[in-house]
Amino acid sequence: MGCNRKPRICFVIHSAYGAMTGGNSGYIGGVERQMSLVARWFAGCGYQVSVLTWDEGGPAEEMIDGVRVLKICRQGAGIKGLRFFWPKWTSLIAAMKRADADVYYHNLAECTTGQTALWCRQHGRRFVFSVSANTQCKTKLPYRFQERILYRYGLKLADYVIVQTRKQQKMLQDNYGCDSVVLPMPCPGPNETDFKDCKSQCSDSQHVLWLGRICEIKRPDRLLDLAEACPDLHFDLVGPEDGTDYSHNVYTRARTITNLTLHGPASRDRVPEFYKKAKILCCTSESEGFPNTFLEAWSYALPTVSTFDPDNLIVDNGLGVVAQDIVGLAAGISSLCESPDLRREMSQRARKFYLKNYTVDAVMAKYEKVFREVYEKSICRKHQEQNDVGHVSNDGSYDSVRSNIRSTQKFLRRVNTKREDHDRT
Repeated sequence: MGCNRKPRICFVIHSAYGAMTGGNSGYIGGVERQMSLVARWFAGCGYQVSVLTWDEGGPAEEMIDGVRVLKICRQGAGIKGLRFFWPKWTSLIAAMKRADADVYYHNLAECTTGQTALWCRQHGRRFVFSVSANTQCKTKLPYRFQERILYRYGLKLADYVIVQTRKQQKMLQDNYGCDSVVLPMPCPGPNETDFKDCKSQCSDSQHVLWLGRICEIKRPDRLLDLAEACPDLHFDLVGPEDGTDYSHNVYTRARTITNLTLHGPASRDRVPEFYKKAKILCCTSESEGFPNTFLEAWSYALPTVSTFDPDNLIVDNGLGVVAQDIVGLAAGISSLCESPDLRREMSQRARKFYLKNYTVDAVMAKYEKVFREVYEKSICRKHQEQNDVGHVSNDGSYDSVRSNIRSTQKFLRRVNTKREDHDRT
């Protein structure tokens, strides 16, 4: 193993199978789509790349666009109470061993964060973690107990931590004493030829677009209020339900509003149609990381009217309007619709801002630098800290699984004891 060869990279993204295949299975949201894009880019540059996903059918191993896709297990497999260890954890370890990468990457705050970091530490591999939402930087994490513990453990063991905004960077430092680096996510957008064709064909209709998962934290109910407050405009609501009563109620109410079209879930190849038809992107979320919809909208030169502004980028760069209530959102949308010159200026700034900061080539060069840096450091520190968590034999995945489980069982028992002592007091 030498510094001259490119590192082998593995992306641990359980729900990315749909994004990798381009089908409708699993999730095809912002994180999954972005990471499938990153994996393909590295593969296209000659890297050996693997992606670990849930088993959603098909062979245990597939090659998709040069990316080796390895299945873990089915998401609902196993017996309740035992599936946490078997088959979910055991099959994750087996898949990581099959991937045999130099650098492992994960970007959701969950049990997998700690599980991946633990395996990497035991086997002398590097672990890169990326924050995908502000909630992952808080001390009071909105997750189950074991997820909180393993997430914090993984964050502590990570060799490199990436955040999307300066706010997330400060939160991680203040709350966890964790150093991190701000890197944007890449977003494929229309090239100049497609963009000019898109603008020349764009209609004069006043469409306001809302696109995302229909869930409470994104507050699509606010869009419904907006539509009722602005009867002269047309609103497009695009996104799948999340299976909750809240999302069902939003769907039911949306169908009763005459100037709002409920499109439901849209396949990835249909999404550009909505951006091309829209005049404004509206975001109503309580909290986000860095919405992929912002990047996509800016690539199509759409101003943004939003309740959320990552690092004040919208305000500071004149990319739209930020407001905190329905009255403010309505005023922002009206000002853009009633002033073609203002909307044109913001549209031009949005497109230029995207081209400068978020194109695939501009961003991926930074990610490549991170992965190579992490890998080269591992070469220089080969075998260092390999025994910090405990020695693991090299004679098969079974010993690796057993070692990981024993280490974590001891760790969780200590934590549970502390929690019980705290509850008694």
